[in-house]
Amino acid sequence: MRARWTTAGTIALLLSIATVTACSPEPTPTPTPTGFASEEEAFAAAEETYRAYVDALNEVDLSDPATFEPVYENLTGEARDSSKRELTGYHADGLRKIGPTRLIAFDGDSFDANEGRLSGEVCLDVTQVELENSEGRSVVPSDRNNFPLLEVEFTVDVARQVLITSSNLVSDQPCQ
Repeated sequence: MRARWTTAGTIALLLSIATVTACSPEPTPTPTPTGFASEEEAFAAAEETYRAYVDALNEVDLSDPATFEPVYENLTGEARDSSKRELTGYHADGLRKIGPTRLIAFDGDSFDANEGRLSGEVCLDVTQVELENSEGRSVVPSDRNNFPLLEVEFTVDVARQVLITSSNLVSDQPCQ
């Protein structure tokens, strides 16, 4: 004997399926191709990379190029090339760096998991940073913005390694 579906039978079947699926637990987030389960997790990793970069910069001794290497470990592409030119130029000019850079804020802007790219804005405090020549005179411009706001681009690989690819000044106005 063949069963016949009635409207009431179909509705009952749909309701039972809906009840079963409504009680199912929430699926766990699926990691993206970059390995991050969420945008927030990716931004936290980018901030951690930027903090490591600032810490490495604060340890640089311009008279010792070996101290530049930890800075380069956080960079790739344009950012790495630019940093190498800048630091080796300071070394060649016999400059001395005094004082730390401080990261005031990091705000994530965008994350493209498929492309492995993210960006954010960084607010720095460089009020204590001086560059002195061999005579002990500052070579920092007197009108320097002590609180620059930067747009920073990052790349993320499948091992979740986040590296800085570029950094550009957003405005001449202080970020603070």
